[in-house]
Order: sequence, then structure tokens, then C-alpha cells
Amino acid sequence: MIGPHLNPLPQGEEAGFAAGEGSASLFASLNVYLDINSRSAAMNMAIDEALLETAAVPSIRFYQWDHPALSFGYFGKFDDVENYRCDIVRRWTGGGVVFHGEDLTYSIVIPASDATFGESSMSIYEKVHRAVCFALDSCGQTAELVTVAALYERRPAVDSAVTDRRYNKDSCFANPVRADVLSNGRKVAGAAQRRTRRGLLQQGSIQNIDFGNGLADRFATELCRDRSREKLQGALLTRAEEIAHRKYGTDAWLRKR
Repeated sequence: MIGPHLNPLPQGEEAGFAAGEGSASLFASLNVYLDINSRSAAMNMAIDEALLETAAVPSIRFYQWDHPALSFGYFGKFDDVENYRCDIVRRWTGGGVVFHGEDLTYSIVIPASDATFGESSMSIYEKVHRAVCFALDSCGQTAELVTVAALYERRPAVDSAVTDRRYNKDSCFANPVRADVLSNGRKVAGAAQRRTRRGLLQQGSIQNIDFGNGLADRFATELCRDRSREKLQGALLTRAEEIAHRKYGTDAWLRKR
């Protein structure tokens, strides 16, 4: 069953709306995966890693949670989250605690062969979140990127979410960083990245807003006008199951720190 935040994605010009005014497509082409199946937190992380291993073109995967879940960053301490009674997983990407269940979660994979991979991590982070802003605006919701100046008003010092390896045991959504997305002064979108020789993985969450008006569709459109709707194939899911079994679903990974 399709979750409350995900609707079937129209393709290309069939979407009924063009990229927002002032936006520029980040990718020349984009595979879009609408993952409507109920999966464990470990399996969701494993699918993202499997996509990074195999992607030949940039992709975005939208997925849902039909149960309360919590993901925390690679550098996090398990002691900070072990008392939560929900599905818990350590991400391969950095950042702090993210609560899942009422959010729109996505992962973007950029293979090393794609031109966008050559851009800085911060540039990619900002451009993806700018696409989120345009998508929200097109849905009638005001949104803006967090600026360095705004951060200095909120707190004395901060690093970007891409480079900051310090771990905050509180929710990521309580602590906006540079190029996160704000709506009415509240953080509504954040993300974290992992860069390897194969490519770049960005895992993000959008929450605390109205998800109506096809936000996922509009977000994908802002990233790329030339989109192809894809399905997760058996071989990729088999590989993801292997990764989940040996990594994300193990106590050794969960209690790594």
C-alpha cells in the first residue's frame, strides 16, 4: 500500500509541472525509485548502499516507514539511543539522530562517472536542498536555506552537516546547519553524505510539514527534467539483504561506538 506521503510518480512532461522558476536541474538524467514496501531500518540502509554499488546514472529513492524508527549517524554512540523503543539503525552517513515514521525519506546516489560527482560535497548538499525549497514553494509552503549568517544568530559556531563529524544525541531537526531547509523558522529538511570511490550517497529526511500536493514528484522534477521511473530489481534486493545481514542488522555495527 502506498504510504501517506508517496503517490505514483508521473514521468517527464507528464508530471504536469516544470522545474521551478530560478531552479536549475542538478542532473542530466535521473532514475526515480518509489519504494512503497514496508522494510526494516536495516534493510532501508542496505538498499541505499546497494544502489551506490550498482548505479550507472544518478538516482533518487523515496521510501516510507509504517512503524516508528530511528537512524543515527556513523559516528554516533549507541548508548545515546539504546533506550528508544523502536527500530534502530546506525547509518553509513554522518549526522545525528533522525526519527522516522512521519517523514518523507529519500536517498540520492551519484555514481563517480557522473559529472555532478566532481562538485564539492557542500555544493551538492546545497543544490539538493535548494530543489527541496523550490518543491515546497510550488506546493504553497514557504521555505529557505539556512545561511551562515543565520547560524551565527542561532549559536556561536557550527560546521556543515557534510563535514561535521561531531555527534549530537538530540534530534538533527533541533539543530539546523548550513544549507538545511527552514520553513517558518523551523528546520524541515536535513541530510548527510558518504563519498566513496564508487560515488556519493546522500540520505535525507523531510518532516514537520504538509506532504500534500505531490511533494516527492515535485522534488524529483526540480532535480532533473529527464526522469525515468524504475523498480528495485531482484538482484539488487538480494545484494541488499546480504549487506543488511552482515552489516546494518548486526549488533557489531549497531554498537560500533
